[in-house]
Amino acid sequence: MTKENAYFSEMHASDGEPRSPYIGYDAWFAKQNNERFAKKSQEAKAFFRRTGITFNVYGQQDAEERLIPFDLVPRIIAAREWTKLSKGIEQRIRGLNAFLHDIYNRQEILRAGVVPVELIAQNDAFLPQMMDFCPPGNIYTHIVGTDIVRTGENDFFVLEDNARTPSGVSYMLENRETMLQMFPELFSTIPVQPVSDYPKNLRRSLEASAPPGCKGRPCVAILTPGIHNSAYYEHSFLADQMGVELVEGHDLRVVDGHIAMRTTKGYKTIDVLYRRVDDEYLDPLTFNPSSMLGVPGIMDVYRAGNITIANAPGTGVADDKAVYSYIPEIIKFYTGEPAILKNVQTFRCSEPQSLQYVLDNLADLVVKEVHGSGGYGMLVGPAASKQELSDFADKLRARPGNYIAQPTLALSTVPIFTDSGLAPRHVDLRPFALVSPNGVNITSGGLTRVALTEGSLVVNSSQGGGTKDTWVLED
Repeated sequence: MTKENAYFSEMHASDGEPRSPYIGYDAWFAKQNNERFAKKSQEAKAFFRRTGITFNVYGQQDAEERLIPFDLVPRIIAAREWTKLSKGIEQRIRGLNAFLHDIYNRQEILRAGVVPVELIAQNDAFLPQMMDFCPPGNIYTHIVGTDIVRTGENDFFVLEDNARTPSGVSYMLENRETMLQMFPELFSTIPVQPVSDYPKNLRRSLEASAPPGCKGRPCVAILTPGIHNSAYYEHSFLADQMGVELVEGHDLRVVDGHIAMRTTKGYKTIDVLYRRVDDEYLDPLTFNPSSMLGVPGIMDVYRAGNITIANAPGTGVADDKAVYSYIPEIIKFYTGEPAILKNVQTFRCSEPQSLQYVLDNLADLVVKEVHGSGGYGMLVGPAASKQELSDFADKLRARPGNYIAQPTLALSTVPIFTDSGLAPRHVDLRPFALVSPNGVNITSGGLTRVALTEGSLVVNSSQGGGTKDTWVLED
């Protein structure tokens, strides 16, 4: 058995036969030829370029807009598998919302000693300005992206929670649109659940989260940092798909105790602002005074109950990778239930015993910054040189509380199309959930990210990864 074959293949069983979700696709693929697929790959790339599906990479000299590589072989998930994932994601989101409400109000979980006080008190993502305040409907995390990995047929783990400003949903939607364009015949023979209703559901969910004083249909807008943001394409795409205004900070001002946007007919009140601007830049009067991206005074309007901000300021505490290690206890504390979806074993480097273990086993672990994202600031031990390991050990000793470490997981594989045919590559999954006072709505699909380099476990687009369409089958 080769090393690659030692990983769980989602498409093929150990005898080479297709697993149940892939039977229909495998029969179809067997009738195709490489030339047609290669041509379709080029067509898909042209489709992405024509549509403008791009992202920016920060901190690089050649930080021009890039196309995210798209692979034509879908990732297919059985209905029963999705049911388990959905239940686990919903439970997790409810736990996170309860946790956020608690730490900004009564802080019962801290008094009970379930989560250490210093983990919150010393957390940069914790906002004292949110204390003793409840957002409309008590919803903190209106849009959540939960990163999930798979290691076996029934083994799913949550890798991290994205509760601040999760990105990637536009790629989920465009990946499906591309597959429909390239292979329409597949969708007439294989019962795949749709994802195209996400923008409609997003708008409904945001409208349902409007402040109590809102009269008539709520006015929704998306706040973007502007065209130079790496996810600007997504901001523009979602505004267009939802039929709402895309605004920047300079388009908004406080008018009669509300946030209003400039229009050709004067200023119009906004009831729900889907912000894609980080907390620090949201309000220069409250946070970073040099910010040109936010709206002066928006936090006062928010605390007065005259606007909903999605996601709520301060939700970054739930993204924190040190807090992540307590999520099973958090879920148990608020729901009384064990976590349906498991966490990855996590070593908190802030704890001396864990730090020593991490330093002793650095070559076998993945180390991440507690506030990091996008694959930046992390170390993949098995892929690191001796010098990289030594340099990172110095970082750990200097700021141990800034890092957590996890074992290297044997991520499942899904084939990608190469010049020589199908070849296995490692994947993860980011399903998207919408939360409102009406409940939790999880889109039947998600963003599958794939490590295009053979043997690589790093799937982030900023680190050279690509994406796939994710199919959830009907029952």
